[in-house]
Amino acid sequence: MDGRYPDGRKTSPSLYPKPIVTDNSFLLKQASVFLRPASPALNVAARALSNRPMTFLHRTRPISRRTLLRGAGVSLSLPLLEAMGPLSAASAPAPACLGFVYLPNGVVMDGWRPLNGGSSFDPGDTLAPLHPFRESLQVFGGLDHRRAEANGDGGGDHARANATFLTGCQAKKTAGNDIEVGVSVDQIAAARVRGSTPLDSLELGCDPSRKAGRCDSGYSCAYQFNFAWRTPSLPLPPEVDPRVVFEKLFGGGVLGEDPAARRQRMVSHQSLLDFVAAEARDLQARLGAEDRGKLDEYLSGVRELERKIENAERFTRSLPEAGAPTGIPESYQAHIRIMYDLMVLAFQTGSTRIATFLVAHDGSNRSFPEAGVADGHHYLSHHGNDLAKIEKLRKIDRFYVEQFAYFLGRLQGVREGAGSLLDRVMIVFGGGHSDGNLHSHTDLPVVLAGRGGGLNAGRHVHHRGKPMTNLYVSLLDRFGAKVDRVGDSTGPLGDV
Repeated sequence: MDGRYPDGRKTSPSLYPKPIVTDNSFLLKQASVFLRPASPALNVAARALSNRPMTFLHRTRPISRRTLLRGAGVSLSLPLLEAMGPLSAASAPAPACLGFVYLPNGVVMDGWRPLNGGSSFDPGDTLAPLHPFRESLQVFGGLDHRRAEANGDGGGDHARANATFLTGCQAKKTAGNDIEVGVSVDQIAAARVRGSTPLDSLELGCDPSRKAGRCDSGYSCAYQFNFAWRTPSLPLPPEVDPRVVFEKLFGGGVLGEDPAARRQRMVSHQSLLDFVAAEARDLQARLGAEDRGKLDEYLSGVRELERKIENAERFTRSLPEAGAPTGIPESYQAHIRIMYDLMVLAFQTGSTRIATFLVAHDGSNRSFPEAGVADGHHYLSHHGNDLAKIEKLRKIDRFYVEQFAYFLGRLQGVREGAGSLLDRVMIVFGGGHSDGNLHSHTDLPVVLAGRGGGLNAGRHVHHRGKPMTNLYVSLLDRFGAKVDRVGDSTGPLGDV
């Protein structure tokens, strides 16, 4: 099969290598070389071989990592399979994936900090949901974003926290169209690997993006409601609708599905898997037992995510005067988790190696009924040392950590070779404020999850006032996109 990506690059010319069928009679002949025809041992071997099923062995040419299951305008990427090679587990490991998840409005730091340092750290109360993944975590202290401070520009800490987090640059104070900050670390990485995956990067969010308007203290809303920056003046809006992201990744949204066919599929409630079922069955018949299990798990995961989105769409259509159906769930927790599911599938299938997730913009005043908190987050963050407000903030901090733990569990659940997808990702989970009450941008709350690129996980380290961007320089090196500088960095962080 000869397919193409939108930019004209060819996909793999064939879906899979043709198998070599091993004939049992050949095996019998080989056995006869070592055993005399009349020996009882040969009779035992012959009976055993006659009961063996035909064995399929792949040729040395592996299945391409870019292989797609196709059907009726739908293109579905595949997870990492043993049949994709290399045959030697010691050579050419699968490439690392890089992700960034934003935590808004600061945290209650005395609950966030682990109880001990080094490899013997205890995650403590707020980070307790991450304990099962302790050996895949690095909890950092002492990382700063000084460019998010006023530096003569007055108010606007929430806008600067958002804009600086991935760029390490001071945002130009303007509410006009002359916005300027810097290129974000994710887009530095994307530029280095552009064209190697169907999507250069994936931008997700739970708050609708805003590209213009006046927001925090005279700063453009573009700074506060976006996370990734392709150029110093071009933010990449996060997509908040899971259906749009799903179609982009798995439904031909960017691979050319006919719009009329897509509408018909939506109306008839057909699964994407219905359109690739024939190719999926054909591929299953040619895979080993391990790969068949992986493919089954993957396809089941895709279908389960479809069901979640469909359920959200049914709820939206039931509302009075509802507009075009969207896949945004009513529950904030469900929304976050669907977006995490999409990140997992994007990394699992090699649809992209780079993703950002703006869970909420800094300054968000969302309430948290799932955590039993009716007050707005931003309102509570300016607690003025009110213990009741601080206790509610602890619940919000814990809520966000629980959702991140869900994400890590999903990554860990994807088997890859002797490990899991969690072993080849580098995920930064953190925010641009430490103490939201003081608008502090030093000693930021930061967790680095995963073992991608050979990360030295399983520890708590305090870096005593180093730029946050030093971490990004180190991660880009591990990712394979070595740079000398990101924003205000002064060098690599060192042993990460």
